[in-house]
Amino acid sequence: MRHTVVERELELRLILSPERGIPVPARLAYRTADPYAVHIDFHVDSGQPVHWAFARDLLVEGVFRPCGHGDVRVWPSKAEGRSVVLMALSSPSGTALLEAPSAQVSSWLERTLRVVPPGSEGEQLGIDAGLAGLLAQ
Repeated sequence: MRHTVVERELELRLILSPERGIPVPARLAYRTADPYAVHIDFHVDSGQPVHWAFARDLLVEGVFRPCGHGDVRVWPSKAEGRSVVLMALSSPSGTALLEAPSAQVSSWLERTLRVVPPGSEGEQLGIDAGLAGLLAQ
């Protein structure tokens, strides 16, 4: 089975305070080999990107309304008159609040949804074919 990758480079903003943020280059990636997840690599000064993966459904819903709990929360907002998506990420290493342009995130998500429509993610995993092969033995 051939797998597809849908990627997008964009600049996020790490929110340090209500008045201050710094740009963070990032790459959004969706892989049909991992159809339920989105992957984000943040390119920070350490040289090694910081990698996060979480449910694609969470990001899709977060573009429209607040969702998530625990380590990943996503919600729409406005910043300086433009629509943004906020992502609050929490790990044992620390927390981060990131702001992404809604239009760029939405257009990238639409591309992922065309590649693997909602509800068809399981077909990408080949579970049915694998199970049929096991049962045929």
